[in-house]
Amino acid sequence: MDRFEALTAFVAVADQRGFAAAARTLGISPPAITRAIAALERHLDVPLFHRSTRAVSLTDEGAALLDRARRILADLRETEQVVTGGRSVPRGQLYVTAPVMFGRLHVLPVIDALLARHDGLSARMMLLDRNVRIVEEGIDVAVRIGALADSALRVIAIGSVRQTIVASPAYLAEHGAPAAPADLARHRCITGSGVRVGAAWPFGAKGETVVEVSPRLSVNTIDATIAAAEAGLGLANVLSYQSREAIVAGRLIAVLTDHAPPPMPVSLLYDSGRAAMPAVRAFIEAMRERARQGAWG
Repeated sequence: MDRFEALTAFVAVADQRGFAAAARTLGISPPAITRAIAALERHLDVPLFHRSTRAVSLTDEGAALLDRARRILADLRETEQVVTGGRSVPRGQLYVTAPVMFGRLHVLPVIDALLARHDGLSARMMLLDRNVRIVEEGIDVAVRIGALADSALRVIAIGSVRQTIVASPAYLAEHGAPAAPADLARHRCITGSGVRVGAAWPFGAKGETVVEVSPRLSVNTIDATIAAAEAGLGLANVLSYQSREAIVAGRLIAVLTDHAPPPMPVSLLYDSGRAAMPAVRAFIEAMRERARQGAWG
């Protein structure tokens, strides 16, 4: 049994929650996946999955193995890239995670350009508006917005973004623009459920003034928040890169800019073991260049 192939099959089945889906992901036959998992279970002498006609789920032993299997495969992938790719040519798979809208607007174009320049490179993007475990998930580089907790990961600051309170011209024409944060009490506000600030909006040179707004509408995605603001449903609290296009186009107007809290850093996080990977170095430099061009300033 090739243990690396078996671990690859195991992680794919766990991620896809099914043998057939894992086979499609890996480009092999379902019987091959089944044989690999069976061989791994025989080797370890433990069941890794609960199987039924409707679902596949991890056993306790399988759950204990999953994070370790990810790390083993990530280490192998890193070693292969360094050995076969030299120290200058990006190749293999680059795995990146970023917030959804930032990833779509500013990470995807960087990935697109890298793939166009390097035939031996492929990429995987995980776009989520929450943090994931970088090492355990086998992620090469994570894009993070906001203050970071202390960790052993390497951090590269590549810029910052600002809070922007925005509304449509029609809304402001009808209701007027707030002159101070306290004025938000008499305005319709749009808040997010499960996104950055919810109903507590910070203001001031140190973010020391927090205004609790009463939402007229609450949504759970940034795209919907922007759309609702453009439709004139109220004031929204978003980040500068999220509202930039609509402001430039005149669909939204920023208010309370003199009361904004400090900018939030945009950072790249990666494990020190990834530092030698050509693909990681190329991605970091490309993101730095995009920041230097003021893409999300």
